[in-house]
Amino acid sequence: MPKHRLSRKGRYIAMAATGVVVVAGAGIAAQTSMAAPAWPAQKTYTGRAFDACTAPSLTAMKAWKKDAYYGGVAVYVGGRNRGCAQPNLTKSWVKSVDTLGWRVIPLYVGAQPPCQKSRNKERFTAATAASVGASNANDAVAKASALGMKPGSPIYLNMESYDIADKACNDATLTYVRSFTKTLRAKTYRAGLYGFSSSSAKAIATAKNRTDLPGNLWYALWNGQETTTKDWPWDPKLYTDHSRGHQYKANSKETRGGHTITVDRNAWDAPVAIVG
Repeated sequence: MPKHRLSRKGRYIAMAATGVVVVAGAGIAAQTSMAAPAWPAQKTYTGRAFDACTAPSLTAMKAWKKDAYYGGVAVYVGGRNRGCAQPNLTKSWVKSVDTLGWRVIPLYVGAQPPCQKSRNKERFTAATAASVGASNANDAVAKASALGMKPGSPIYLNMESYDIADKACNDATLTYVRSFTKTLRAKTYRAGLYGFSSSSAKAIATAKNRTDLPGNLWYALWNGQETTTKDWPWDPKLYTDHSRGHQYKANSKETRGGHTITVDRNAWDAPVAIVG
């Protein structure tokens, strides 16, 4: 498989029918304390989505759209820990795939926790968590905006596995995530987090203090179940109203329309980019 989030080795050491709706003001209470009218309407997609380390060619995206199995595609818009080059990922590509009917899901591979075992190019500490979180968020908005993803779009922070039982490390991580989220919202971008159900996603879902946590949660639980509800591991009242994604299978080598791509499979019911 190609490198996905940090690196193939690092990732696995750390880890032992479609529809689109626009919802005015959905999830605003969870997203921000600002008045709802300041926020663009949320664009939500419900259905199957895939993510690949490198954004596929436009030719492959056209072929896969005709196949019609997937309707959403996650792309890595930036971050120093992004695992693969993105020769295809341009503003023109994003506009083209959006016009084809794809719903685009922006991922940002930010700094990683101090206790994480994976190798990475950027790491925060307890002392730098807040400042690095803000800096990463500003960069994420700049990268997404340059690709034509407008305010109101979500950006999903990619947080790989770490030892959440390490209190100092977990506290630093929550500080970083809160800073990232708060900074995104100040620029009118919605906040999400991608993480493993046994680790980073769990830390967010079970945090008692909900202040400035992401309003959307994308959990990796590789159980082969295409659902965002039946296997939801936490409080069922959390992340309702189109706020969940579930990565249920990794490293699926698939050929559609004559084009083969190694992807991770996702069940999606959450915000997607507003492209313009």
